[in-house]
Amino acid sequence: MKRSVILAVLITLSVSLVAEARVKVTGRGARMNFSADSIPAMYKPSFDLMLVKCVKCHTMERTVIAVQTGRAPITGQPFNKQAVKAYGIKMLRKPSSDMNKKEIRDVVVLLNFLLDENAK
Repeated sequence: MKRSVILAVLITLSVSLVAEARVKVTGRGARMNFSADSIPAMYKPSFDLMLVKCVKCHTMERTVIAVQTGRAPITGQPFNKQAVKAYGIKMLRKPSSDMNKKEIRDVVVLLNFLLDENAK
């Protein structure tokens, strides 16, 4: 009995922690995205770039979930600033990403900002 109550409380807390994320999100499923209203003006160009380039290979849902949970949804690996940098390098090496160093740097800076905001 006590175990089931404790388990229910832990599940409720873990769900509410994700729901309380500082980064606002719109949509559900494949249409999930960061709310454009919650992106500061200085990051808007990077956000627009991400909306064009990153969705060529995957939905924004994967990125939103990674930022919200701190885990990459496919691999389950940590999604932190170090991982963001590694993903940036990976994208730079992918010819299909169609991104140059500056574009990747801008998206990495944006993702780091979103991670920081989510941690508040």
